[in-house]
Amino acid sequence: MAETVTAPETPTNSAHTVTPVTAAPAVTGGRPASSYGAAPATHGGPPVKRQIVAFSFYKILPEWKRLPAAEKAAMKTAFVEVIDRWNKPGEFLTLTYSTVGTRGDVDMCVWSICYSVEEMNRMRSELLSTPLGGYLETPHSFLSMTKRSQYQIDREDESEGEGRGAIRPGGHKYIFVYPFWKTRPWYLLSLEERRRLMEEHIRVGLAYPRVKLNTTYSFGIDDQEFVVAFETNFPEDFVDLVQQLRETEISMYTLKDFPIFSCVRVTPADMLDRLG
Repeated sequence: MAETVTAPETPTNSAHTVTPVTAAPAVTGGRPASSYGAAPATHGGPPVKRQIVAFSFYKILPEWKRLPAAEKAAMKTAFVEVIDRWNKPGEFLTLTYSTVGTRGDVDMCVWSICYSVEEMNRMRSELLSTPLGGYLETPHSFLSMTKRSQYQIDREDESEGEGRGAIRPGGHKYIFVYPFWKTRPWYLLSLEERRRLMEEHIRVGLAYPRVKLNTTYSFGIDDQEFVVAFETNFPEDFVDLVQQLRETEISMYTLKDFPIFSCVRVTPADMLDRLG
C-alpha cells in the first residue's frame, strides 16, 4: 500500500509519451512537512496516510490575451515558478492539463495531491496571487480525499485507484474527470447487495486495461460524493468503457455524473502557452 505521492510514471509501448514533472528543489522555510491524514491501521497493518486531492479548472479572461507578449510571458513564468516550487516528491505533486478545445467554460486543469488541506489552500492561494491569477476565473473546482474501497479492500489493482489509500497519477496523455453522486437508495442497500452490483461494475472496468481509474471521496468536504479521474492514452477506450457502464445494473443508482472534463496532459509552460 503506497503511502506517499509518487512521481508520474512515463508510459511505455503507448501511442503517446508523457514528460514526467520535474520536481523543484526542496523549499526551505514556510513549507512544513505533512503528516496529515494518518488513518487507523487496517487489519493490524501500519497507518495509511490519506491524500488530499484537488482538481482546479481555470478560465482565462479575454483581456489577458490582448496584453503585450512580453508581459504575458512574465506572468506565465511567475505562475510556473509557483507550481515548480511546490512540487516536492512524497509530499506535494501537481500535474497540469490543457482543456482548450475540449470545454467551452474552462481552459486548463491543475491537479494537485498532498496530505494537508492547509497546504492545498496555501498553494492555490500563491497561484492566484501571481499576476496571471488576476486574469483567471475558477468555474469548477473539486476537493476530495483518498481512502480504501470497501469493495476491494483485500485487493490491490493498478487499474482501480480506489482500491488503495494513495493514487499514483500522471502516466498517461489524457484524463477524463467528473464529479459523481449516487442516489440515496443506494446507501440503503445492504453491503452484500452493493458488493454484488459493484462486482459487475469492476468486471467491466477490468475489460479495459488501458484505462486507469482514480476514485477519490468528497463526503462532507465538497458538494459531490466522489471525484473520478480516468487516465488513458486511448480516448476511444474510455468512450467504449463509459457506454458499457451505462448498461450495468448499478447505473440505476447514479444520480449525477457531470460535468465531464476531457484534459490533455502537458507541462505547466505548455499549458499556459496554449492559452494564446
